[in-house]
Amino acid sequence: MSSEVAARRDSKKLVRSPSGLRMVPEHRAFGSPFGLEEPQWVPDKECPRCMQCDTKFDFLTRKHHCRRCGKCFCDKCCSQKVPLRRMCFVDPVRQCAQCALVSHKEAEFYDRQLKVLLSGATFLVTFGNSEKSETMVCRLSSNQRYLLLDGDSRREVEIAHVSTVQMLTEGFPPGEKDTHTHTSLPGSQPASEGGNGRATGMSLHYRTPGAEGVTQLKLTAGEDANGSRRQATAWLAAMHKAAKLLYESRDQ
Repeated sequence: MSSEVAARRDSKKLVRSPSGLRMVPEHRAFGSPFGLEEPQWVPDKECPRCMQCDTKFDFLTRKHHCRRCGKCFCDKCCSQKVPLRRMCFVDPVRQCAQCALVSHKEAEFYDRQLKVLLSGATFLVTFGNSEKSETMVCRLSSNQRYLLLDGDSRREVEIAHVSTVQMLTEGFPPGEKDTHTHTSLPGSQPASEGGNGRATGMSLHYRTPGAEGVTQLKLTAGEDANGSRRQATAWLAAMHKAAKLLYESRDQ
């Protein structure tokens, strides 16, 4: 793909919605797979009372809509203004207490873990049922749409086509078997981080356009230039968080 086509694909525009200013992709099809659509607001006529504390709305008690869930609240129950990056808002927007808590937790992904994914890490990569592995640097593309793998060869996997993410771990106490943290996208709720094991790798299943079935991609943490696997381990943890967000965006 030429740089001109890529730039056009990744271009953005500023739009104004009832909820606030948003910086969105010029072409909707090229939006981040982690993004969420703005919710439909509950019509004013359908919410005579706060949907949290049941306070009746009147001339003095105004109603406000949460920008994340679209429900109607009084000022006391919907006073927080919190960044909502998954909906591409430019400025912090009004959210109810429950949604604000979720958005605060997601902010850690955008402030810390997304940077780890963009920086990349070194892995031993195995495609399909091959017995051969290749040392490759795996990172998330700047538009968050692809996993880019660079080594002697170059591959890319579209994030939206990933169906299953499985964490591979080791380091459990004697007598306990290694277990896998499994996140299926979509079809089941994402699993939480389990056990006390240390992440050593990840198995991904993804669909390739035009091909039947799914392809497996196995990443095993490799050593960086300093002989450390710390960066790879951090990348795996960040990717697991990204998989959970991906499931939530599909489930909405």
